Amino acid sequence: MISTDLFAPEMLESYRGVVPKEWIDFNGHVNVGYYVVGFDLGSVAFLDAVGMGTSYPERRGFSTFALEMHVTYDREIHLNDPFVIHTQVLDCDHKRIHMYHELRHGTEGWLSATNEIITMHIDMDKRRSAAFPDDIQKTLDLICDAHKDLPVPIGVGRKIGIRRAE
Repeated sequence: MISTDLFAPEMLESYRGVVPKEWIDFNGHVNVGYYVVGFDLGSVAFLDAVGMGTSYPERRGFSTFALEMHVTYDREIHLNDPFVIHTQVLDCDHKRIHMYHELRHGTEGWLSATNEIITMHIDMDKRRSAAFPDDIQKTLDLICDAHKDLPVPIGVGRKIGIRRAE
């Protein structure tokens, strides 16, 4: 659940949680795959806030699929640690959203991991890409505009981005 103004010129706090036992691996820290689960919780919360969350396929016949993602692991997070996911929209067009997430310790604020992802809007009947509905596009454009002057986070663009026709 987004806890900041969706159209504010700042990263959005998209999700808060506590590291559960199931996420801990044999090294005593969060397993690499569960960082992606955490980032997915942030993505879903963001998509819920813009009208494309878990009920979107049933309500409107569309969804989003991940096309590409990059994850960095910066500092270990452990069992029962609180964490927060912050989200920045780097770019969007009529079918895709390019997002960046940070997973930070929930009380101390240090960076644990990052996630850069591009999602594609999908017509679930055709299982093909489709343009965002006008209301969703308007919301995404407002968020993109609010985030356009934010600094691009270090590490963004490691062979990921929206390819534009020239």
